[in-house]
Amino acid sequence: MLVLGAALAGGALCAVVPGPTLFAVAALLWLLRRHARPAVLGLAIVALGAGAFRARAAIDGFEAERARARLELGPPQRCAVWGRVETQPIESDGKPRYVVLVERSDCETGKVQAGLRVGVTGGPDGLARGDTVEAIVDLAPLEVLHNFDLGDPRPRVARRGVVLTGSALHASLEERGHGLFAAIDRARAFVRKRIQASFAPDAIPMARALVLGENDLDPADDAAFKKSGLSHLLAVSGTHLVFAVASIVRALTALLVRWERFAAGRDAARTASLIGIVLALGYADFAGGSGSALRAAFMLSALFAARVVGRSGCASRALAWSLWIGWALDPLLAFDISFLLSLGATCGLLLLGKPFAVPVERLKSRGARFLGGSIATTLAAMVPCAPLLALLGSDLTLAGIVANVLAAPLGEVVALPLCLSHALVSPWPALEHGVALVASGALLVVKQIARESAAATFLSIPMPEPSGYQLALALVAATALCLGREGAGGRIAPHVRHAWVASALLGVIALELLVRRAGAPRGELRLTALSVGQGDSSLVDLPNGALMLVDAGGVMAGADPGERVVVPTLRARRRKRIDVVVLSHPHPDHFGGLLAVIRSVKIGEIWDTGHASERAAGPVYAAFRAEAARRGIPIRFPRELCAAPRDFGGARVRVLEPCPGPVPGRSANDDSFVLELRYGRRGFLMMGDAEHEAEATLLRNHPRLRADVLKVGHHGSRTSTGGELVARVLPEVATVSCGARNRFGHPSPEVMARLAALGTRALRTDLSGAIRARTDGERLDVEVSTFPALPERLSSLGRDPNR
Repeated sequence: MLVLGAALAGGALCAVVPGPTLFAVAALLWLLRRHARPAVLGLAIVALGAGAFRARAAIDGFEAERARARLELGPPQRCAVWGRVETQPIESDGKPRYVVLVERSDCETGKVQAGLRVGVTGGPDGLARGDTVEAIVDLAPLEVLHNFDLGDPRPRVARRGVVLTGSALHASLEERGHGLFAAIDRARAFVRKRIQASFAPDAIPMARALVLGENDLDPADDAAFKKSGLSHLLAVSGTHLVFAVASIVRALTALLVRWERFAAGRDAARTASLIGIVLALGYADFAGGSGSALRAAFMLSALFAARVVGRSGCASRALAWSLWIGWALDPLLAFDISFLLSLGATCGLLLLGKPFAVPVERLKSRGARFLGGSIATTLAAMVPCAPLLALLGSDLTLAGIVANVLAAPLGEVVALPLCLSHALVSPWPALEHGVALVASGALLVVKQIARESAAATFLSIPMPEPSGYQLALALVAATALCLGREGAGGRIAPHVRHAWVASALLGVIALELLVRRAGAPRGELRLTALSVGQGDSSLVDLPNGALMLVDAGGVMAGADPGERVVVPTLRARRRKRIDVVVLSHPHPDHFGGLLAVIRSVKIGEIWDTGHASERAAGPVYAAFRAEAARRGIPIRFPRELCAAPRDFGGARVRVLEPCPGPVPGRSANDDSFVLELRYGRRGFLMMGDAEHEAEATLLRNHPRLRADVLKVGHHGSRTSTGGELVARVLPEVATVSCGARNRFGHPSPEVMARLAALGTRALRTDLSGAIRARTDGERLDVEVSTFPALPERLSSLGRDPNR
């Protein structure tokens, strides 16, 4: 049953990353061929196919709905929306976030069809599921960032089902909802209010995370908890349910047993367990309904259900039921990272808990056994989660083991019970404040432990992001080890097990070498226009292995484009150094992510036009320049760069504008760096945000300008990419960096028509995701990161994607 549950949930991986998944399945089938009945293995294959089919249908249905919603809405605009609150309101930065199922709408020019799910930020306090609201919302299409090295983002957004999002300028409650879910949400609002009223200010976000599952931590604290491995203390998990539900069931059982009239005719344990199922599911929903909370609730409910029908509880069978129920509710369950982390930790405790505890039991001192037991438990839970943490960009830290030993008792024995019981004592203000005071102290100590552990960088072990095939090999090795722990009848011979594990490890190392080689190609010029929303960022791989980053900006609903896209891309490609960082001009949609980049990797030098002072360009640019000065990174300006082209392994990089420097009185856009990159017979032209004035100067100074790939200026604005420039350059391919949520009409239909008239293939990052052009000096290859690209979906609906 556990094998079938894993196959159903894993089918989603087969639909999205078929190569690594099928490789893992083939290896596991070979491993299990003598340890499972052929019928079970055959059913597992059928279950895998069923899971893949449901996942593909969910993703394709969501993508079709997203394309249609974008066409019907048009550009971002203000809409009046009437609808029903469909999801649990979650408070973030003092505002509720929730999903509205639209019943009707009234927009400036476009429309929002009834039945669409719209994500809304802002509204009245105390909203609950089932409430009917009227809201004035600045709506825009959902921004989905596709990039080559960062995995497919579609399953994550498809799970939520939201196709349009926006901030509410005004929202009012039209009619209150009723029922169990509405009651749970109102109870959440009450508990949140009491936490905010009685806890220490610095402890409030942690208390809300612990009780309500709302992650509203300060970014620095959030990073510290992740880096120290203590995030699980603030995540609703099995520990919460054991305390909040299992303890209640035990107490209820004891109470019913003592009730003679009831106990005489009924089984107290079964009755309490039946109530426990309702409590487990209700508490998981009250605590935010995260994947980890639901996994624990499903597993605990399965154990209670076994007791109700008079059977003994089995942890592995309960785990299997949690997979079956989870998959039935969500075909893309395999992409819920909180569910996977919870699942991995549970499997680790079930499979590794006893083996890790054996050496601890031999210790003579009671204190040593307690300390050793805590370390063994922490390691058993951490080992299976290590590959998943690597996917999240988290380094493993040895300090995390010590941090868990110190913080876990405070978090689970002191803070958790007090936080959960805090709301129950609200009728007694003195007691409420006393409980909040002690709980706040415990949480603040846990936070300080997380900070100190995260600061011990010398104990960190860098974890490169594993590829799909590396994860598949790790799963095969883990399965071989687990099979080796079976009884004598099913045990794999030691030499066979060792061969499997050694082969998997060698495969992981070989794949790592291939990933590093692919991430730093040699003998070719490669330009990658990253998908960063409404902004600009490009990576240029040069033939000698050097790397150039041109801009790192973008507008992504409050997210940092450097942290979300550029740095993860560099990490996935194993690039720890950028030889040249080019800031085309000092505008936020071009430099917004540079500070995160400069703090994460080594930088050889920076090219800056020098157009604006640090004060004029704003605090982010000033912080970037200050960080560069602190790190001793040289900054080069046009007067030096225009003097002669730079050679990188046979590729020539030439600064064409602004030469010899910025023109007084000219805009920052027209003073953008214009770069020409040539390798063999092929050339790329990068225009920054240069507009018509700069284009005229460029053509006058370089009358024989040609390029195979044109990076279109100013995101395709009508103020750039004039007819004379396009006719002179005659590009085969043009790339446009723009976002789905931009309000400027980028790219201009006139520009797109101008390029099409000359036979230029124009690609947009908002539709096609990241765009990669590569050449060996002769051949030119261009690819996009989406499959199928959104333009194909738009065309299938009978609409021009460029309008």
